[in-house]
Amino acid sequence: MGDFYGGCTVRLQQTLANSISCTGTGLHSGHPVTMVLRPAPVDTGVVFVNRNGHAGASLAASVEHLVPTELCTAISGNGFQVKTIEHVLAALAGLNVDNVFVEIDAGEAPVMDGSSAHFVRLIKAAGLVSQPKRQPYIKITQPLEIVDGVRSIRIEPSSMPKITYSIQYNHPFIDTQTYEYEHSADAFESEIASARTFGFLHEVEALWARGLGRGGNLDNTIVLSKDGMLNETGLRFSDEFVRHKVLDLIGDFSLLGAPFIGHLIADRSGHALHTKLVKQILTHPDCWVLLNAEHSIPQSELKHTVLVGSRPVPLATLQPAS
Repeated sequence: MGDFYGGCTVRLQQTLANSISCTGTGLHSGHPVTMVLRPAPVDTGVVFVNRNGHAGASLAASVEHLVPTELCTAISGNGFQVKTIEHVLAALAGLNVDNVFVEIDAGEAPVMDGSSAHFVRLIKAAGLVSQPKRQPYIKITQPLEIVDGVRSIRIEPSSMPKITYSIQYNHPFIDTQTYEYEHSADAFESEIASARTFGFLHEVEALWARGLGRGGNLDNTIVLSKDGMLNETGLRFSDEFVRHKVLDLIGDFSLLGAPFIGHLIADRSGHALHTKLVKQILTHPDCWVLLNAEHSIPQSELKHTVLVGSRPVPLATLQPAS
């Protein structure tokens, strides 16, 4: 199992053993999408590659490339943008895939069944291989928090990666739900990966009226009516809704650029607050330490640069979260 730092196993970086692909539909665009996952060298991270008739421009899945969007997570740069990436990012982070090229021929990742389950099956079918370099971790040493009215998200020091997520909706299928998750690849696959995205019928109809959600249907979204559910297949978990929020948080937090060791506590949060906290962490290097790094940055230089994974990121490119 290797040595332990703060309860977390010291491990080598991992990539895919083979390339693998899938074809689906973009949730908001409704356009067909082909996505190919390919092995990548050490210290690559997750890099999206544009295959939409261009020369293969690439874009790292990093908070420095984050752009504001509605109801999903999107990155933009180097001449292209890719949206709704949180579910594939969650699958990669959940299974501890550190380095991978994600080739995509559209501006949105495929929604598949609205969860990460299909991406997990793809990754497991491709297989994983260890690489000859340790995987760095960001270990939280001081708490940080983002609050927006009744919505909040906080990260605290912990001996292991943990998430406690609470949601509250005035609906008989949801009401108040809380889920506690301790990270491992097995736990992600069994507890989180198959939880689907959800929405309320009036919200879905409003999205359609605005030209969004064109790829959404009952095969990839749980749609709730005023006091029931339109999906005849039922729920996969009685608390599927909060589990999906955990899934989104795992995907969004992978934009940190390295796995974290800390306890995330979210209350009625969402994509915007998730990524604000990621930015706050990176702009407060006095609140964490980097473990396992084979090339460290002196504390004095952390005022200007942080090491995310093994890649220096200038703090000037990151705006502190408000």
